[in-house]
Amino acid sequence: MKDIKISDHKITKKIKLSDLPSHIDINADKDQTEDALRKVRRQLGKLQDTMYAHGKYSVLVCLQGMDTSGKDSLIREVFKDFNARGVEVMSFKVPTDLELKHDYLWRHYIQLPARGKFGVHNRTHYENVLVTRVHPEYILSENLPNVNSVKDVDEAFWNNRFEQINNFEKHLTDNGTLVFKFFMNLSKEEQRKRLLRRLDKKEKNWKFSAGDLKERKLWDQYMNCYQDAINRTSTKNAPWYNIPADDKPTARLAVAQILYDTLKQYTDIQEPELDDKTKANLHLYKQQLNNE
Repeated sequence: MKDIKISDHKITKKIKLSDLPSHIDINADKDQTEDALRKVRRQLGKLQDTMYAHGKYSVLVCLQGMDTSGKDSLIREVFKDFNARGVEVMSFKVPTDLELKHDYLWRHYIQLPARGKFGVHNRTHYENVLVTRVHPEYILSENLPNVNSVKDVDEAFWNNRFEQINNFEKHLTDNGTLVFKFFMNLSKEEQRKRLLRRLDKKEKNWKFSAGDLKERKLWDQYMNCYQDAINRTSTKNAPWYNIPADDKPTARLAVAQILYDTLKQYTDIQEPELDDKTKANLHLYKQQLNNE
């Protein structure tokens, strides 16, 4: 079984999305891949316990990808062995009326993880430079000053929004949030197969929406927007990772392994030691309890 290396997935220079793989072969069957995932997710769970005690870092996991790219099942499988208090999952849908009364980053900011916790965002603040860029008319619902028609949503508008996102992420990382951005790189053909499975299997029908087919017709536009977003925002402190998503078990293992291998490099993440007075009196505390 091939090792999953951070360097094979981390985006550190300008990319063409068409050059990035949507499938990788790690020389392992499904059972072997799932066994490897079980091992690393247990390690992640233990590491999160230590992070909780340490209390100085939080982890923000951003999952972006086209419909059917496997985000929901990845969250279920990768974070299964976490203490429930240590991970918070948020799925961002169409903005509510309340959310639209605030700036577009507000609803993401208030869902950020506290120190010691993991926050997993299924769809993220990047929806604001992806979906809205493909459908610029959506910006009008934000009721922004100086944006009165789609014509006002020009290149300068997007340049400004990308700068805001980079500043937002720099603020997070400067204050102890470790940011991981995973692009679930699904091929168009694999999406077609997964949409068909939603139609063929009765228990999957509820997942299907006719809107999925409408958005699928805009595939090339979405890919162009993803490519631009990744190239503009993959920074040293908040990098993007390409996750080949055509095979779900391998994609889950890749995300888990990248998280663990990166986080274990933070050697300062240790459980805090007891103060000297408590250490010196441990035998007395034990004695008190044993004598009850």
